[in-house]
Amino acid sequence: MTELTCRHFVSYSGVRLPRRFVETIPATALANCNVCFCALFAENGRLAGFDELVYGEAELSHRYDYHGNGQLRRAEISRFDEAAIVLLFDESGARYPSLHGETAS
Repeated sequence: MTELTCRHFVSYSGVRLPRRFVETIPATALANCNVCFCALFAENGRLAGFDELVYGEAELSHRYDYHGNGQLRRAEISRFDEAAIVLLFDESGARYPSLHGETAS
């Protein structure tokens, strides 16, 4: 299993997946944050996912898998109290059409 490192951020930019995080939060300032993102990075520096933390509780999470060429292959998106949604992408980064609203199994 790959070791993941969490770095905290204030926000992200854009709407494309995977998210791009901006404005790092130093560990000393975390106690003052009501909402932040714990971005999970693999040893190779690639974003493996993130949790949106609201008052310390995860409200939203994304988990990412990649093709060998570095393009996003799979995104699993979960919201508190809802079933996860899975989005699949081809090796060029184009999203496969959703036929039945895939959910995580």
